[in-house]
Amino acid sequence: MSVSILAYVALGGAIACEVVGTTMLQKSEQFTRAGPTIAMAACYAAAFFLMSIALRTMPLGVVYAIWSGVGIVVIAIIGALLFKQALDLPAMVGIGMIVGGVVVIQAFSATTGH
Repeated sequence: MSVSILAYVALGGAIACEVVGTTMLQKSEQFTRAGPTIAMAACYAAAFFLMSIALRTMPLGVVYAIWSGVGIVVIAIIGALLFKQALDLPAMVGIGMIVGGVVVIQAFSATTGH
């Protein structure tokens, strides 16, 4: 597996772990439920470990922009579907702008290593 593909696989794993961790954070009910709290901590630890692998070959700013941008979108969807947290129009526009930023980085930036 090439270094570039490994970095993106690790970044994808980091995003998935962060999303699950953030979902568990909501389910932990302010750290009053042990199971979700432990799962959250484990997911966040795994997310940062995997992100560190991506950082071996990708710039910090790019990794963090993709990690946080994709995570925000997925968490917003999970919040709406799983927790019934509605988003208003300004929130959706803002999230759309984040998606646009990630697309611009991926499509046009020479620093992503593609």
